Amino acid sequence: MLEHEKINYVEFPAKDIPATKSFFTTVFGWTFEDFGPDYTAFSNEGIDGGFFRSDLKVSTNNGSALIVFYSKELEQTLAKIENAGGSIIKPIFSFPGGRRFHFGDPNGNEYAVWSDQ
Repeated sequence: MLEHEKINYVEFPAKDIPATKSFFTTVFGWTFEDFGPDYTAFSNEGIDGGFFRSDLKVSTNNGSALIVFYSKELEQTLAKIENAGGSIIKPIFSFPGGRRFHFGDPNGNEYAVWSDQ
């Protein structure tokens, strides 16, 4: 449902769109719709969005916003990310309210996964 003046869509840079699609499909079960060779979109993943071809990457070191996933099984999600070719940027650490880690996708974009367990 489209909601007035609410965040509706997010876009990320991706140097390698096929590797990006493979990674997010393997780890999170995402499906994609291609819009030409330089753009692919995902939907129904908490928020809709897409990846556009670019040599840039998002990182909190560069002041980028951080997209944070939730997991009921943090260690299992970390293992899936590593097995799919992702990199662990910050290993699991505790914070008030839970635990989390940061990871990079095949393009080097930074994300985090947290759990309250």
